[in-house]
Amino acid sequence: MSLNLNKVILAGRLVADPELKQTQSGISVVSLRIAVNRRYTSRNDGQQSQPEADFFNVTAWRTTAEFIAKFFRKGSAICVVGSIQNRNWVDQQGVKHYATDIVADEANFVENRNASAAPDAGGDTYASAPAFSTPGAGAKFEELKTDDDLPF
Repeated sequence: MSLNLNKVILAGRLVADPELKQTQSGISVVSLRIAVNRRYTSRNDGQQSQPEADFFNVTAWRTTAEFIAKFFRKGSAICVVGSIQNRNWVDQQGVKHYATDIVADEANFVENRNASAAPDAGGDTYASAPAFSTPGAGAKFEELKTDDDLPF
């Protein structure tokens, strides 16, 4: 059995405003860069070090491209889901170049509209959803007092 998996999920912030373009055949495409902070650890002296960012080139097509161009701006938090693609080409001097890009199949909001940097999002604002509870659900389960009571 052969296993092939190429899936990427990135959550970060846009480095610049996305610019929507059209191919000659009229297909929407947007290219953008996302800054994603790395996890960081404490330095040897016990102080936390500053997080470092990685920058990823992302391309989105069709309705995903139109969605990104409409609702996201420089500084907006975004989550993209897609795949990695490698490209290579030879320039006019005969030098071969390589690039790794993320092709986004989905784009999602990470923060609410009021916190977003997208000024032209428009629309109404909504109150938080009410808390959900199931009446009587707590009575069906016993509270475990210590870890010693766990059945495993």
